[in-house]
Amino acid sequence: MAQAQSVGEDLGLIVEQVAQEKGIDTQILIETIEQAILKAAQAAFGQVRELEARFSPETGQIDLFQYMTVVEEVEEPEREIAVADAKRHGLDAELGEELGFQVFWHPKDAERARQQDKEFGDLLKMKQARSQFGRIAAQSAKQVLLQRVRDAERDLIYNEYKDRKGQLIRGIIRRFEKGHNVIVDLGRTEGVLPYREQTPRETYRPGDRIVAFVKDIDREARGAIVILSRSAPSLVEKLFEAEVPEIDEGIVKIVGVAREAGSRSKIAVSTRDSDVDPVGACVGIKGSRVQAVVQELRGEKIDIVPYDRDPARYVIAAIQPAEVNKVIVDEADHRMELVVPDEKLSLAIGRKGQNVRLASQLTAWKLDIISESKFKQMEEEALQALREIDGIDDELAKQMYRLGFRALEEVAEAAVEELVTIPGIESSEAAEDLKARADGTMERMRQERLAAAVESADGLTDRDMLRFVRGVGLRTLHLLEESGYRTVQDLAREDPDRLAIKSGLGIKKARLVQHGAQHFLAQDLPEIEAARRAAQARATES
Repeated sequence: MAQAQSVGEDLGLIVEQVAQEKGIDTQILIETIEQAILKAAQAAFGQVRELEARFSPETGQIDLFQYMTVVEEVEEPEREIAVADAKRHGLDAELGEELGFQVFWHPKDAERARQQDKEFGDLLKMKQARSQFGRIAAQSAKQVLLQRVRDAERDLIYNEYKDRKGQLIRGIIRRFEKGHNVIVDLGRTEGVLPYREQTPRETYRPGDRIVAFVKDIDREARGAIVILSRSAPSLVEKLFEAEVPEIDEGIVKIVGVAREAGSRSKIAVSTRDSDVDPVGACVGIKGSRVQAVVQELRGEKIDIVPYDRDPARYVIAAIQPAEVNKVIVDEADHRMELVVPDEKLSLAIGRKGQNVRLASQLTAWKLDIISESKFKQMEEEALQALREIDGIDDELAKQMYRLGFRALEEVAEAAVEELVTIPGIESSEAAEDLKARADGTMERMRQERLAAAVESADGLTDRDMLRFVRGVGLRTLHLLEESGYRTVQDLAREDPDRLAIKSGLGIKKARLVQHGAQHFLAQDLPEIEAARRAAQARATES
């Protein structure tokens, strides 16, 4: 179609061939080319002309027509003909009538074009523009036909593959693109395995067969529209579905998947049939099923754990192969502390924290791993802090600890309904009094730390200074650090509402903490620094 002749003489045959090969409606192709020719004609002859492009089945080409209205006096010369001029050229026309002129632009119609210019050139005024139009029209028709074919092919591919999103697909690696993307031959089309969806430490070579997860079907993508993934957690799930008939039949269900692609995955499974062991079904006889998945994932380790509706039991199963001696659940913060034997601490945490990280992802709980000895130390520190409250003896401190109170700020900020469960605190008045005593103890201990900081020659870390802020206990400190607040300056300049949302402290506590940070920077820190400078000066003089 590079030449005008191909558009003029072979268009019908070309359209028919393309329609058959690509499965596209012939009429859609014809209408597309008509629009292309019309657009090119308007560009060549002028936008104001009234033009029409029409496919002729007899000649197999696109005919172009211009229409002009017969008027008494011409105001738009490109759209109107004076009635006197029409009669002078032998045209039998009346006022208001519309006359149609075929625009002969095909090379084979060159003689007819010359004759038309001779007879009506002064009326139509398109001789000069027409000389270039044939080439423009041919190129436009070629481009629009190719684009329409590409669009139609993408539509066909999209319609064929759209229902395969979220499924496994097999293909053959063909080549690599810029950016390390891998192009995979899927049969009817090609898919792309983006670099970000590849598994670390996996290597891909042209000709290799590959199984991938269909992550998306992107109709608007510039290249391949089938987006594949080898790193998605869903790949593990779908591989097990393919290997374990009980999953396909709905007897066993994969509840969750946590994955660090290329290294390790954890999956949680449950069953609706008490006679079927969901873990055993996924493992298979002598591990045949899980090994098939591991082999497809090129050696990635997989832990299969039983799902349990009890969050603590579920977490204990997820942290395997480590043993857990004790679980402390913090419902408010959706956090659990797992106490493990000292010798099992590294196993529970895993290499670079992988085991606890995957268990946390799988169960959707924040997990802290603590050794038995560390837990006993923390327990003693918590009891000592509770004993600091006026009127709290050792036995009452232990009872408070068993009821879940681990720090002074937990007592100071607890609801009255929680505190009245403590033996001896049987009324709301007693609970309010306990809250006030706990708050007073926190402030006293803060002041003692400030006094010690003044006397100490050691420098203050960011964490030390956060502990000097009124209202910041160990629990609040932990929440602030998790939310990205590492310094007192971070707190002082933060908006209280944003602080409350990010940290989960609540607006009242967030305002207290922010005000405390500003107070520390304005008064406490200058006093500490002034006292230290004075001490250094005295030391220098002596």
